[in-house]
Amino acid sequence: MSSPRTTPTSPGSPEKTIRPGKTTGPDKQAAIWLIGYRIAAYATGVMLLVLTVSVVLHYGFADQRLAWSGPVHGFLYLGYLVNTILLGTAMRWRPGRLVLVALAGTIPLMSFVAERSVTRQVRASLVTPTPSR
Repeated sequence: MSSPRTTPTSPGSPEKTIRPGKTTGPDKQAAIWLIGYRIAAYATGVMLLVLTVSVVLHYGFADQRLAWSGPVHGFLYLGYLVNTILLGTAMRWRPGRLVLVALAGTIPLMSFVAERSVTRQVRASLVTPTPSR
């Protein structure tokens, strides 16, 4: 007769040790959402800089060459919002922090600052060792 199948959360199952940089379960999902958030933050930040140049060209020099940047930034910002919400709920951020990180995609250069801060905080919480019994 074989022994009953156990899961990682079953009583008596061996406790897995997590090596730094390796994640499992909900932490793995948060790590994946962090990658999506970082990509969205950089894309949104770059397009916001292009949009800023577009506004200067349009109103300062009557140049319409970068008129396409507004809709592209808007589309990318929606992706940024979705990724921010997914990551924020996985990390259990307070609503105030969630709103501030989301608004970072509307201020030139701020999405880069927010991305570094969020990445540092999320990575630190993902590899924090659990206390041993």
